[in-house]
Amino acid sequence: MDENTRVFVISTAAELAGMHPQTLRQYDRLGLVSPGRTPGRSRRYSMRDVARLREIADLGAEGVNLEGIRRILALEDTVRALESRVGDLESALADELLNRPGRRVFAAGLAGDVISMRAGTRTRRSNQMVIWRPLDK
Repeated sequence: MDENTRVFVISTAAELAGMHPQTLRQYDRLGLVSPGRTPGRSRRYSMRDVARLREIADLGAEGVNLEGIRRILALEDTVRALESRVGDLESALADELLNRPGRRVFAAGLAGDVISMRAGTRTRRSNQMVIWRPLDK
């Protein structure tokens, strides 16, 4: 069974999460968990929803209020979406580099300027060391 398949009625989801069904209704109203709906408008929860409910319970047990929990969950969702986007962009870049050998690659210079480079070359790095000593007063 897929973790996103919405199969649990509210009483089963509440039992799995260790909560009262009324708590799940409140979390639905607040947007903390968004269960699916049947044509008859009854709620259906997935294993992912139950895991999220457990995470909400853990955060609440640590003393985080509902608004804080909402913000934490929103930030976690944003991070997951951004990680997915970065993965997509890395794949697209790798495909582009494989499909167009010999194309130019760009790097950032010390002053933040863009340096055009041939594929397979590296920037020269400075090995200089700067020693700083404060003046004695």
